[in-house]
Amino acid sequence: MIESRVRFRHLQTFLEVARQKSVVKAAGLLNVSQPAVTKTIRELEQALGVAVFERDGRGIKITRSGEIFMQHAGMAITALRQGIDSVSNAGADGGPPIRIGALPTVSAHIMPQAMSLFLKEKTGATIKIVTGENAVLLDQLRLGELDLVVGRLAAPEKMTGFFFEHLYSEQVVFAVRPKHPLLRAGADVFERLRDYPVLMPTRGSIIRPFVERFFITNGVATIPTEIETVSDSFGRAFVRQSDAVWIISAGVVADDLKTGVLTTLPIDTSETKGPVGLTMRTDTATSAAFSILLKTVREAAQRQL
Repeated sequence: MIESRVRFRHLQTFLEVARQKSVVKAAGLLNVSQPAVTKTIRELEQALGVAVFERDGRGIKITRSGEIFMQHAGMAITALRQGIDSVSNAGADGGPPIRIGALPTVSAHIMPQAMSLFLKEKTGATIKIVTGENAVLLDQLRLGELDLVVGRLAAPEKMTGFFFEHLYSEQVVFAVRPKHPLLRAGADVFERLRDYPVLMPTRGSIIRPFVERFFITNGVATIPTEIETVSDSFGRAFVRQSDAVWIISAGVVADDLKTGVLTTLPIDTSETKGPVGLTMRTDTATSAAFSILLKTVREAAQRQL
């Protein structure tokens, strides 16, 4: 039987190689040798009867069969981890920890209020919150390392095995310090944007395509001084002490705009608006604490509208 030939180490190794897109990186993280990783992947492919990886230049990429298997392998690892958490926390009132991935905009704008509401419920559950790019968080969700991602809706091809619940829509803004030269009356923002450093979302971020389409629509071909970053702390500090323009989701700088620390350029960016919500695996088993958490995130999002 194929099932008897596929072990936990095969699934763990396969998922790590798929996530890292590198045998060398996976070996380092798994604390085993590169030949051991290669051998394990070959054993898995022999058991399945199909290739799960193929060469892509100097690197590797997952095959179509590998993508299909990854979804089920992730579910298997998730189920096992949930079982281990349930046993290890058998005597705890709160049960296994709830692991949440949140985009920077959500971490700054929604999660503080959601956590305040959740703590009032006194569930006793342990919460873990990590922040990162949407693609990275979805990979971790698929691999069972997260239970929930609060962020933008991903492209359809990235949503296989996931369920999305819309909370609100959010757009990108061009944030600057007060008294920025581009705030002067009559300033042609798009014409003069090239004269200033521009903090851009990274190429792997979910909002980058929205920004690129917006630039094309408004005739902006290139940005001579472009800095890619997902660090809100760097962006906030750099913009406050320079004439840089920070292109960022509105939620990240919502408090800065309210207090007047930052302001936005007079640009209509409504076409960059996109849905933000809850992304979960379709096989997620919801505990009472998890259901309460979802409720508090929904309530916090509603209060921010």
